Amino acid sequence: MGNFIKVVVFSLVVIWLYVVFSANYIPPITPAPPPKEEVLDLSEMTMDDFLALGEKIYDGKGTCTLCHNPVMKRAPLLERTAVVAKERLKDPRYRGKAKTVKEYLYESLVDPSAYVAKGYGVTGTNDTVSPMPDVSKGAIGLNEVELWAVVAYMQKLAGVDITVEIPRGEAVAATEEKKEEKEEPARTPQAVLEKYGCSACHKMTEEGMDPGLGPDLSKIGAKRDKEYLRRAIVDPNAEITEGFSPMMPDTYKDQMTAGELELLVEYMAGQK
Repeated sequence: MGNFIKVVVFSLVVIWLYVVFSANYIPPITPAPPPKEEVLDLSEMTMDDFLALGEKIYDGKGTCTLCHNPVMKRAPLLERTAVVAKERLKDPRYRGKAKTVKEYLYESLVDPSAYVAKGYGVTGTNDTVSPMPDVSKGAIGLNEVELWAVVAYMQKLAGVDITVEIPRGEAVAATEEKKEEKEEPARTPQAVLEKYGCSACHKMTEEGMDPGLGPDLSKIGAKRDKEYLRRAIVDPNAEITEGFSPMMPDTYKDQMTAGELELLVEYMAGQK
């Protein structure tokens, strides 16, 4: 009994010393505040500011450089798009409605299949369908102001005159209204696939078209279990399929709800 009491007393002394040491000698860790949504003051924004915004979106939220880069070569480079736009508007293969260069560049972001550069279309479509999603929707979801900022930046990249005007008035009001709208979670696997643009890079069904940008997932359930599939979505660079580059964004873990994630995992697990 005596030894037991000594052990208890010793333990209490050690705990007390640790508490005193922690309180007085270990600096407290203050967590960083959560990131705030960027507020755009367009009333005083200069063109230089607008171009800087376009570059930031181009390299970040817009995920343009994931495919449009000289290393992976999975999509055409965009440095000269504003230069060749006039030629593309006259091309018989062009199926869009744009009349000017800036309209064409905007259209290329929201309706990429209006014109598909030769060799970069979805496999089996004779370059009539682009693997690129509409970047104004789904996981990327650029608003009007962001879209025009990217267009202006693309003109700057090409070294041509910047014909885009900084959006004011109604365009800004529409952007603010859209920002206040809360998108409902997807309720079906098909809705999840559409919302996050999965088929832009992956073949998702046996009958579906193969963009060739990411691994064929039409029979993935026969090869991988749910644990692997879940990890591949939330941490896509943990294991890269042979023959493909680490180009899948790692942001889906923050964008998807838990329900959407499980719907997608269950769907892929059933693809056999």
